Amino acid sequence: MRSDGTRPTAVWERRGAAFGIRYLRVVAVIDVLGAVWVSFGDDMRRHDTADFFTPYLVTPGFASAAFALFLAVTLRRRKRAAWILNLALCGCLAAAFVAALALVPEFRPHPQNWISLALTALFAAALLTGRREFYAKGDRSNPRRAAMTAAGGLLVTSILAALLVTVADEAPARSSTFAERWTYGLMRAVSLDPSQGEFPGISTPAWADALINLASTAVFVAVLWAAFRSVRATDPITAADEEHLRELLARHGHADSLGYFALRRDKSVVFSPTGKAAVTYRVVGGVSLASADPLGDPEAWPGAIERWLAEAREHGWTPAVMGASELGGTVYARHGLDALELGDEAIVEVADFTLEGRAMRGVRQAYHRVRRAGYTVRIRRHADIPAEEMARLVRLADDWRDGDTERGFSMALGRLGEPADGDCLMLECADSDGRSRALLSFVPWGEKGLSLDLMRRDRESDNGLIEFMVLDLIQRADEARITRLSLNFAMFRSVFERGARLGAGPVLRLWRSLLAFFSRWWQIESLYRANAKYRPIWEPRYMLFEKSTDVLRIGLAAARAEGFLTAPGLPKWLNRGRLEAGVHRTRRTRNWSASPSSRTRTECVYARTPPSRRTRR
Repeated sequence: MRSDGTRPTAVWERRGAAFGIRYLRVVAVIDVLGAVWVSFGDDMRRHDTADFFTPYLVTPGFASAAFALFLAVTLRRRKRAAWILNLALCGCLAAAFVAALALVPEFRPHPQNWISLALTALFAAALLTGRREFYAKGDRSNPRRAAMTAAGGLLVTSILAALLVTVADEAPARSSTFAERWTYGLMRAVSLDPSQGEFPGISTPAWADALINLASTAVFVAVLWAAFRSVRATDPITAADEEHLRELLARHGHADSLGYFALRRDKSVVFSPTGKAAVTYRVVGGVSLASADPLGDPEAWPGAIERWLAEAREHGWTPAVMGASELGGTVYARHGLDALELGDEAIVEVADFTLEGRAMRGVRQAYHRVRRAGYTVRIRRHADIPAEEMARLVRLADDWRDGDTERGFSMALGRLGEPADGDCLMLECADSDGRSRALLSFVPWGEKGLSLDLMRRDRESDNGLIEFMVLDLIQRADEARITRLSLNFAMFRSVFERGARLGAGPVLRLWRSLLAFFSRWWQIESLYRANAKYRPIWEPRYMLFEKSTDVLRIGLAAARAEGFLTAPGLPKWLNRGRLEAGVHRTRRTRNWSASPSSRTRTECVYARTPPSRRTRR
């Protein structure tokens, strides 16, 4: 046992695994150099023939480089299947090298051959030494899926290749049979180069052979994806899990404005050993996305986090957290995750809010203008709304939804009108004729708080209804029995605020200018300014990740989970998780910009932080 508590064998296991990954990365670079550096590539090809051979996977070309890089990535994610494949391939190659050196005397005088054998054997030994480091399980159906993909892909590719050869054949006699053309296409598809002596009646142009090889490459990539893909998800939250989570929320729900959104039905959950804490997450693109802080007793958070991380590593998922508070982020960081500040959440303390004063003049005038137009707001808990009327409100919410894409994950419940959510609060705004024009739905944040879940507005209604409804709720806080509201998340708020100050540095001003430019398409700056008018308490929110190289992948996974990024042409169930049948799906809509033409609503992540970090601007 070492002084740091680790076993000596564990150190060598990590070193062996790291050597194997680095070897494949270096090989990928060498293969790329061989592809772009003509003389170097010719030397490598010459060494692969005659009396020379090269180490494992050292072959000039982009395809071989991509294959080596793919294997390096899968080994880095600790995939057991990648370890088995590499060990089998390099083991067979090393055995062939040994046999060649033992049986063919012409191979022995060349030092390169002995070096190639040594490097290949060293790679195999490194994999054997680090075998315990490659523990990530793939989906149990991967071998069967890969075999079916290979068989079906080769069959389809060979038939299409035969048809292509039939059309593009330049042989004068064109005497080949379809079986011969199919065989030729099959051999081309598996990257073999059939000689003209075997197929005298076939003469294909170079572009046809290139198309066949391109199709076979696509099949090869599909087979690799099927063989090494991670488990997409574990079991979703069950009824017993939801009941347990509701018990944790009843005791500790006041600590996090995002706590109630842990009850989404497309999430999975892991509990601490004591059952006093839980982490809810969703797997998207091989990323295990946890949202906000763990639920439950903070003293039990480490147990839930350790189990979540262990499950992510067991399946080869990349762990990430979106929207953690400072307290939650600190606990996550103690388990090896790094933090990146995303922005700030706008919190309104009802007791401190007022419409009086010069600073609130614009907000006050807008509020009274809508009230004079005859609009009224009705505030009710979901449990107090009759079933028929709730069904009507759900239909209105569906009709007023902007677009077909369902958005929201970190701060969206994903359903509306379910009896189990009776403590949620519904705001219904009607015009002077009694017609419903806008809806707001809030989820509970402890006993005295609310967190916005859904926003809908009739596009034909007057501008400013959402602001009016929020202000009316604040004015009638005693009726709703609340003391605080979680309104919205302003991404990169500090950049806009500090970048506009006198003396801001050039880097900060450049960053602010870039964000302002992108605000033309995404409401980044306008969302910050729309929230700033309430003079809220700003509380920072964080993204947590294990390795900086995973940030882009995590960002793409988060965009998919929130509904901002979908694969075109794919069914909705492939782009995002489905909720249970019969549950109305809604999206997170938290933007009440004053612009009448604004129809894109901004959704993002936020959570609660301790009072020590609260700031008012």
